Amino acid sequence: MTAALSAFSYLLVVGAGVSVALQQVLNANLRAELGSPWWAGFVSYLVGMLAMLAVALTSSAPRLTDQLAGPTSWLSWTGGLFGALFIGTAILMVPRLGAATVLALIVVGQMLGSLAFDHFGLFGLPHHPVSLPRLAGTASLLLGVVLIRV
Repeated sequence: MTAALSAFSYLLVVGAGVSVALQQVLNANLRAELGSPWWAGFVSYLVGMLAMLAVALTSSAPRLTDQLAGPTSWLSWTGGLFGALFIGTAILMVPRLGAATVLALIVVGQMLGSLAFDHFGLFGLPHHPVSLPRLAGTASLLLGVVLIRV
């Protein structure tokens, strides 16, 4: 990968992170406007589903068929449940804790989970053992949460 492509890739991922923060703020606003965290979460998923459907239908990727979906595991189909947990929790907690704290804690949770998934090679991931630098990075994220709350 060239340096320019690598830099673009990092910026793209940072932009996705900004979009997650914006999504949580907009969902919290919608919660207040609708008076319901559940309808706000539903709307968030509905709009996201329609966007993904438009991309899927206009892409050159294979269409979802019985043959394509047949060899998948049932567990692989449950990702949306965890997304709903994420969206619902964020909608409830952003007004209480603030967007920065909620997202910092979410990143800590993501890091702890991903360290465990990597270390134990869970869900078909290649094994990447926990190391001192990885633990130091996680500790730095925890320190970041503390500093954001000060």
